[in-house]
Amino acid sequence: MKKKKTKHRGSRSLRATGNRDVQFKVLYCGVCHSDIHMIKNDWGFAHYPMIPGHEIVGVVTEVGSKVHKFKVGDNVGVGVIVDACRKCDQCVNDLENYCPERIDTYNGVLPDGSLTYGGYSDIMVADEEFVIRWPDNFPMDKGAPLVCAGITTYSPLRYYGLDKPGLHVGVAGLGGLGHVAVKFLKAFGTKVTVLDISPDKKSYAIDTLGADGFILSNRPAEMEAAAGTLDGILDCVSVVHSLQGLLDLLKPHGKLVVVGLPEKPLELPIFSLTLGRKMMGGSMIGGLKETQEMIDFAAKHNILPEVEVISMDYINTAMKRLARGDVKFRFVIDVGKTLKAD
Repeated sequence: MKKKKTKHRGSRSLRATGNRDVQFKVLYCGVCHSDIHMIKNDWGFAHYPMIPGHEIVGVVTEVGSKVHKFKVGDNVGVGVIVDACRKCDQCVNDLENYCPERIDTYNGVLPDGSLTYGGYSDIMVADEEFVIRWPDNFPMDKGAPLVCAGITTYSPLRYYGLDKPGLHVGVAGLGGLGHVAVKFLKAFGTKVTVLDISPDKKSYAIDTLGADGFILSNRPAEMEAAAGTLDGILDCVSVVHSLQGLLDLLKPHGKLVVVGLPEKPLELPIFSLTLGRKMMGGSMIGGLKETQEMIDFAAKHNILPEVEVISMDYINTAMKRLARGDVKFRFVIDVGKTLKAD
């Protein structure tokens, strides 16, 4: 096979637009908490050099000759993955995110051994099958984190059946993931209780997001008073924490679903699971079909993350603030206006 020529992007190279590729100018890119873990190699599988970013939105500037879904000028998004094998059971069932050969948007290794680079950059190229169509008149700056934070919360709520009106669902951790989860749950028609260690978040959770309750998870009396009241909990906490108290909040047969990714393993209280026939599960983003469904649902219900838009040269400061939880609730880089060309 003839090797495609590449275009240079700063000190990194960008592959030429193939027959089925979409090239787009990056306008905004969200800053995910996982970017910190990846940069620091907290999980042990980082590759360098690295260009982070997997909450990417922009406008199409070029399409390959066999692209049928997009045209120049379309608004698009790219999330956490940019390829998969497309033939395994997971791919056939629109679950490319669980394909064992999936390729991540950044820190992924391509078949030729080269690395993928993310959205902290001016231009992206991706196969059209892994590009999301952005809804008309849906804000791109606030909406960018949805292609990661949105699908990370939407998918498990749907899969584990926590999207049914009348259920009482808890959201642990009112941060970048948690506040989006509350918005989806309220749109689904569920009763929502937020669990967090910060009393300062109570007013925002109830008065702004419309949560029905708020529990300080570091206060035993409040946790004990709510024991056995929740049908499910979406655990969005991305630091090491105890699962015991969360499991105690569940009704018998309740579900604890973990989507936060701490840097170290969590302890699993087996007795709390078995005595109430409770279930614990996990989830990792979603397939491309479901991601498009999520974006369309968010646009219909005006579900948008709370963001702080920053310039590219502020990213190092933003990373430090994110590490200490000093953001409400997601940083988004204005790439289109602030990334300076070499």
